[in-house]
Amino acid sequence: MANSLGILHQRYEDEAVTLVRTRKGRSLSRDRYESAEIAFTAMRKGFFARDVRVTLHQAGTVTKLALCAHLLDVGVADAWAAAHIRQDIAKALAYANATGLGHNCPDLARLAVILSPYWKWGYPHLIGDPPMDDGGFAPDRVRPLVAALLARVADVTGHARPMGCEHPQGEARP
Repeated sequence: MANSLGILHQRYEDEAVTLVRTRKGRSLSRDRYESAEIAFTAMRKGFFARDVRVTLHQAGTVTKLALCAHLLDVGVADAWAAAHIRQDIAKALAYANATGLGHNCPDLARLAVILSPYWKWGYPHLIGDPPMDDGGFAPDRVRPLVAALLARVADVTGHARPMGCEHPQGEARP
């Protein structure tokens, strides 16, 4: 793991992260995971199925929360993640996998690049409509990728799904 983290520190020119598991980190991890599951509820129900921009913004939010839940759980300090990862989903996925997430899904990796930084998908009324490539990710293709990530984070961290966030038949479960 140290070698993988060292490679990422060099690639991104980040200061080294020290992994220290704490009760506070575990509690923050659980809160972020629960927030991710709650935010995913609307996606699961297909509320954003008509607008790929809104779907991608929501997917970015959920994915970032889920990946941060894993990083906090393994001992990455919240302040380090905030300073170095920010809203870069691809970078968060790389650090999560380097710290043991083990979610090496090529489609999610490709989606993570499209999502980064995820704020760009959510504010066309403020920033206009800059040319962006959605990578061909229709809402029905995004939803199962995000569901599988949530399932993997729950499996690795051991966090329980919050009440009301039960996954329907056929959807990935931890």
